[in-house]
Amino acid sequence: MRSVEEQQARVAAAAVAPRPVRVAIAESQGLMCAEEVVTERPMPGFDQAAIDGYAVRSVDVLSVGDGAGEVSLPVMGSIEAGARTPSRLQPRQAARVQTGAPMPTLADAVLPLRWTDGGENRVRILRSVRSGAYVRRTGDDVQPGDVAVRAGTIIGPAQVGLLAAVGRDRVLVHPRPRLSVMCVGGELVDVSRNPGTGQVYDVNSYALAAAGRDAGAEVNRVGIISTDPGELRETVEGQVNRNEIVVIAGAVGGAAAESVRTVLSELGEMEVARIAMHPGSVQGFGQLGRDRVPVFLLPANPVSALVVFEVMVRPLIRLSLGKRQPMRRVVQARTLSPISSMAGRTGYLRGQLMRDQDTGEYLVQALGGAPGASTHLLATLAEANCLVVIPSEVDEVRTGETVDVAFLAQRG
Repeated sequence: MRSVEEQQARVAAAAVAPRPVRVAIAESQGLMCAEEVVTERPMPGFDQAAIDGYAVRSVDVLSVGDGAGEVSLPVMGSIEAGARTPSRLQPRQAARVQTGAPMPTLADAVLPLRWTDGGENRVRILRSVRSGAYVRRTGDDVQPGDVAVRAGTIIGPAQVGLLAAVGRDRVLVHPRPRLSVMCVGGELVDVSRNPGTGQVYDVNSYALAAAGRDAGAEVNRVGIISTDPGELRETVEGQVNRNEIVVIAGAVGGAAAESVRTVLSELGEMEVARIAMHPGSVQGFGQLGRDRVPVFLLPANPVSALVVFEVMVRPLIRLSLGKRQPMRRVVQARTLSPISSMAGRTGYLRGQLMRDQDTGEYLVQALGGAPGASTHLLATLAEANCLVVIPSEVDEVRTGETVDVAFLAQRG
């Protein structure tokens, strides 16, 4: 039986980021930048007021507060943000300016409105101001030749704003890996139909597609596919040729799964192995097609399939996105009830994580790991906000003991 860490290493070795593509900056958020974005012009491109007030020469208001009497200056006009007509300030004059307005020639500071009487034709100065105060100089933020966004940076709101500020409407990024999700099983029907005797709804293709989107992939939910050898090969080969990752649920265990694996072996390397984890110990992984695309075979049970996806598939998606830390955040929490696990296998058990308001300590309530409880209840997985990770050498955790807990954080 292979350890979880060994299987994760085999999967991680197959990670390949999709070829970079150029996208609109509005579509780049969350993706990794694939180029050094070098600015061609300074930002800001002109001296501008950083606050509403009066543009002045600082030397004209230095005497305020020195006992030299009141200082007032004539107001030569008003300059709005976006004004395109150059203006010039004469000695011992002021100009009313809005935030972002271009500074008039000779002015070297802005007096905030609260430091004046707000006069329209003549303004009384209540405080002096130093040269450069409340002025954004040309190139204060970025100079020509500066790198605005570096290759390898995950583009967030600040990076999108900076790209817009330097005049870039498109940027080269590593796109989201394309993930195809499909299911096999003669008992399956789509949710749009009423199941007959012996039939069940196709849960996996919907749940796993949602998990793929949550991880950051671009998902194609194929749904239920035929197990006829010819049709199966055509479908899988087509998906392998147009996606970076393929997931097939229901393809481990049973005679039908054996026929699926036989067909897949014609397309490349595929191995079904027993991994030292529960649920979902029996799973398959291989690389198919001319590009050796990673293909996962997951159990038919929805809970087991989602857990295997979380532990094996999700990290591969995150690596393909360029994330330096592909795994979920793990914290230590104190258990509020006993937890039973399988000796010799790492347990990934559903739980509700909470925090003590007084001490800040993390607490976890197991949802499916109580002694004698089923590990295959989808309803409890929906209630869970974390997975309790139980080491393979532990089969019982007592109330009050500390365990590792992986957040199942919601996106958005």
